[in-house]
Amino acid sequence: MLNRMYDWIDERLDITPIWRDIADHEVPEHVNPAHHFSAFVYCFGGLTFFVTVIQILSGMFLTMYYVPDIKNAWESVYYLQNEVAFGQIVRGMHHWGASVVIVMMFLHTLRVFFQGAYKKPRELNWVVGVLIFFVMLALGLTGYLLPWDMKALFATKVTLDIVESLPFIGVPMKTLLAGDPTIVGAQTLTRFFAIHVFFLPAALLALMGVHFVLIRRQGISGPL
Repeated sequence: MLNRMYDWIDERLDITPIWRDIADHEVPEHVNPAHHFSAFVYCFGGLTFFVTVIQILSGMFLTMYYVPDIKNAWESVYYLQNEVAFGQIVRGMHHWGASVVIVMMFLHTLRVFFQGAYKKPRELNWVVGVLIFFVMLALGLTGYLLPWDMKALFATKVTLDIVESLPFIGVPMKTLLAGDPTIVGAQTLTRFFAIHVFFLPAALLALMGVHFVLIRRQGISGPL
């Protein structure tokens, strides 16, 4: 059945050459854990991508129940946590995955740095990777407010105070993020939700696309 579907699609779109170009790609010997134990350090990038996919899928599920306003945000999270089938599991995956993806990305960045994989000709990919790191951090910060509990509220106030302390752009940046520069309220929650669900994921997917294209063109960096 699947072969017939593939043949039907391939006959119309000629996807076989594209698929072979993606799939038939030799993996360097030094990244094969079966031959080199140190090859496990090359898995951090793939693990980061795997956890990112889990974050995206679980986040899509959460948005089906979450209500981004100050009257219903906490109640919607409570309902998801206690009434929706497997809601507690999915929310737990998303909650802990937010920390795991940062750890994996940090380890991946360390591997790239200490092995000198940021040097010529991979300077641009290093810059893209650093931008992805910042986007991930921003996703964690904006998502922290969404449950709308006391811990999230006070943590967001601290974050906005740090933003406000930036020279020149601090005050307008805080106003942009919070809506009202004096309190963390309805506008803040709505803006954080929009940034977390629309703007940052779009930036993340674009940067990851560039990252993967560059990896494919330049290959996986070798050991020192």
